[in-house]
Amino acid sequence: MRTRVKICGITNLTDAETAIAAGVDALGFIFVPQTPRYITPKNASEIIRALPPFVTTVGVFRNVEHKEIEDIVTETGITSVQLHGTESPEFSAQISLPVVKVFELQTKEDLQSLEDYNVSAFLVDKPKSISDGTINLELALKARKHTKKLILAGGLTPDNVAEAVRYVKPYAVDVASGVESEKRQKDPEKIKAFIRAVRQADEVETEDANNNSDL
Repeated sequence: MRTRVKICGITNLTDAETAIAAGVDALGFIFVPQTPRYITPKNASEIIRALPPFVTTVGVFRNVEHKEIEDIVTETGITSVQLHGTESPEFSAQISLPVVKVFELQTKEDLQSLEDYNVSAFLVDKPKSISDGTINLELALKARKHTKKLILAGGLTPDNVAEAVRYVKPYAVDVASGVESEKRQKDPEKIKAFIRAVRQADEVETEDANNNSDL
């Protein structure tokens, strides 16, 4: 299986085009004011209109009214919605687009609420209170039992993403700061290295599966 890659926190067209040229599957636009990678709907709309077809565009929201999400969907043309707050299962079900619900994993008890949501995908991340390190891969692996569309995030970089992919085998991985030269500025070489590491991990997984089938 090919692991999908999402580059989040896009703030300019150059970074978007660089990511697409490198083979990214999805771009994330953060509509959460007072966060480092916030982008206005107007600026996001200008970038999205300039993108080639068949690139998934994801709008990231946190604890806002349903109408605000729908207004930004209409203005920007985003194709998926990522909910990064305490949105309820009922709220998530009201969104007109495919929904990715984010869960911050710290203990195994955090996994219980996944069963309450009927969404397109679950994104598991490390808690915002933990600034260093990566997501707990053991918990992420347990989360895979709840969904076939698990998106892995939290401290991923070109140096550690291959190990994470091989261990968890997620549907997709999500990265923002791990491919930046500075906040709001993506690094082309880090983007290429990140995607290359994911693809290499996929190749190893495919080889292992083929070898096992010969036994």
